[in-house]
Order: sequence, then structure tokens, then C-alpha cells
Amino acid sequence: MGKTEDFLRKHMLTAASVDTDKTLDFVLSEMKKGLEDEESSSLRMIATYVQPDVEIVPGASVIVLDAGGTNFRTCLVTFDENRQPVISDFRKVGMPGVKSEVSAAEFFSILADNVERLIDKSDRIGFCFSYAATITEDHDGIPLVFSKEIKAPEVIGMPLGKNLLKELEKRGHDVSKKKVAIVNDTVATLLAAKAGRPDYASSYVGFILGTGTNTAYIEDNENIKKISIGKGRQIINVESGCLALELGDLDKKFVNSTKDPNSYWFEKKISGAYIGPFSACVIEEAIAEGILSKTFAERYKEIEPLNTTRMSNYLEMCHNSDYDLVRCVEGSEEDATALYKILKSIIERAGKLTAINLTAAVLASGEGKQPREPVVINADGTTFYKTEFLEFYTRLYLDEILEKKHGRYYEIVQIDNSPTLGAAIAGLAI
Repeated sequence: MGKTEDFLRKHMLTAASVDTDKTLDFVLSEMKKGLEDEESSSLRMIATYVQPDVEIVPGASVIVLDAGGTNFRTCLVTFDENRQPVISDFRKVGMPGVKSEVSAAEFFSILADNVERLIDKSDRIGFCFSYAATITEDHDGIPLVFSKEIKAPEVIGMPLGKNLLKELEKRGHDVSKKKVAIVNDTVATLLAAKAGRPDYASSYVGFILGTGTNTAYIEDNENIKKISIGKGRQIINVESGCLALELGDLDKKFVNSTKDPNSYWFEKKISGAYIGPFSACVIEEAIAEGILSKTFAERYKEIEPLNTTRMSNYLEMCHNSDYDLVRCVEGSEEDATALYKILKSIIERAGKLTAINLTAAVLASGEGKQPREPVVINADGTTFYKTEFLEFYTRLYLDEILEKKHGRYYEIVQIDNSPTLGAAIAGLAI
């Protein structure tokens, strides 16, 4: 036990190794710099031009597009007499460019194919676009890059809303009154909280912790120095996964082994795509330093490369021999305990980092000062909810840092269909 704890401290793998004040100050400093000039910060702090105070009118309908991962979804969202959303005419197809490369013309043609059936049902279109994009003042979105699954290079740099409407017009539709709002999935997650919760919230935060991670919050326009815009408030897409947060030597070693070692440092400490492989890096070092036995090492070599699900499985059921990590420690209580402590420590540290990130968003919003008017955090993502202990430690450190230390109050909610509902509300905002 003592050897394992020394190992964890030496490599800055404990929650205690994260200096709360120093880390929080760094996040807030990067956020402030990103609002002034994104080139001087690791956080892009993207202005969305979406005002949070959207009036949800009973009976209003919005055509919704949701491009996320490898799927493209379309539907109609109508708000009933109680301002609650009703989803209808839902369709899901593959994203254009998944199977093979598509031209820009093919890309927008496929989008239009799926929107045409809905085009006469509303003049407002909300488009949740879960890829990197610059948002323009007229609420259009210009793709910066697609993930490796999507092959549509010609679309990079082309306004999505404008080109979709152009394709629909070519097909004979009157688009003169049509308006399109492009939002990213984290911004949509924030907006969904407005539809899914009562009005007692003082503000809202959108948070995603799945394969990757990101955060959105509401900022005063006067603090956004890099754009010229009137008074009021708008949602900021933080792009928090890019935070250039340095920690221990094994963090650096792992980041240097990834495809893009100069980007997404924070994401590589807490998100589903990375926390399992990072744990594998730590386990290999623990073997090298004799924390885990040679017998463990021989068995560990025979299993598949570690992912987040399987490292979580060990923490969930550490006596279940159906799991490969359990079989690796069979017969050695010392190995079993050391592995458990290592993996749980990595998760606890990730929970603390997540709490610091959310604390920064709440503090930047300036709200949450009254316990009856908390900041509502709409948290989405399977990694956050399904990884053993991660939600628990996030809440634990939020209570410690955000509430007890900074006197701000929060509530975490999980709202189904957040990207769809948020895109619909964005459509109402224009």
C-alpha cells in the first residue's frame, strides 16, 4: 500500500497533486485571455452570438438538424402549450463522407435530401454541428476541420447554413424567409437546460464528457474584447478540452504518444477516448517500478490494449473474473489492491479536474450566489455517467471547491435529447 501511494504521489497521479487554487487560476486566466485574443490562449473561447434569454413560444416549431459523430439526424421540434418540446418526424442516416469522400455539392445535397420533407413546416432551422466550426454574427457556421471519420474536405471554409439554403432554393423551395442557426453540441446542451428545467436557475452551463470533453457558459458581451458587439450576454463555447494544463511526467509521456501531442491536453486527462489508454501508460510504469508483479506483467501482455470501459469495469466489480484485469491479478492480493488504488486515483484526479473546470465556468458566469437560484449544469456524455466513481468525485470536489470555498451553488441535470432540444431553441433565437 505504501509503495503504491508513493508511486502515485511521485508521478502526480493523486487528486492531492492537483493544486486547486493554482489550477483554477490558470483556467480562469486562459479563459480571460481567450475572450480578448484566442491566439494568446490555449482556450479558443468561441463567441456564438446566441443569446441565452430565448422566449419559447407555445406552438412554435423548428426544423432540427443534428450532425454528430457518424450519424446525421433530422426532425421537427414543436413546443406545446406548456412550452415543453415534442419531437416528431425523426430520421437518422449516416453522415455524408463516412463511407467515402464526398464533394461539397454531394455533402449539401445529402443534407437537403433529409430536410426537404420538413421544409414547409417552419421557417426556423436549428443545426447542431458537432465538429469544429467558426460561428459568424449571422449565426452561420464555417467548418474548420472534420474528424477523421468524415471525408468532406471541400466543405471546410464553406458557410453551412447559406449553402444548405442555396441547395434547397435550387430544388425550387422558397427560402427567402428561412433562417438557420448553427450551434455546437455543447452550446446545444446548455440551451437544452432552458427547455428542461424551471426558471429558478440564475444561469446555465453546458458540459460534455464522453469520448471528448467541452464546456459552454454565459458571458457578458463587454468581457468579450475580441469582437465588437452591443450590450447583453451570449453563450461562449470554451473548447475546454484544449486547455494546456501540464501535470506529471507520465501525463507528458502519454500526451507525446498520441496522434496530436500539441493539442487537447486537458481532454487527454479526463475524457473517454484517453483515460483508459492513459491508465495503460501508468500500469506499464507501475510494472517497470515493481509496483505490480512479474506475474501480473506476463498476464497483462496477453490482454487487449486497455480502454476506459475495461478499466472502469475493474473498479465496478474487482472480483468478477469475467473481466480481463481481474484475471491479471488473480492469486495476488497485493497486485489486486495496487491496481485498484492506481485506477481509482486516476479517476479521482479526473473528477477533481472536471470539478475545477466546471467551477471556472460558474465563476466566469458571475452567477450561482444564492442557494435557491443555482447555476444549472446540464451534463451529457457516457464517460461522465458510466465511468465508475467519476461523477461521484466530480460532485464531491464541486461541493468542496465551488460551494464551500467560493460560495456558489449548482445543480447537475441530465436532459435527454439535449443536442436536438438545444438546436431547436437556437432556431427560436434568430
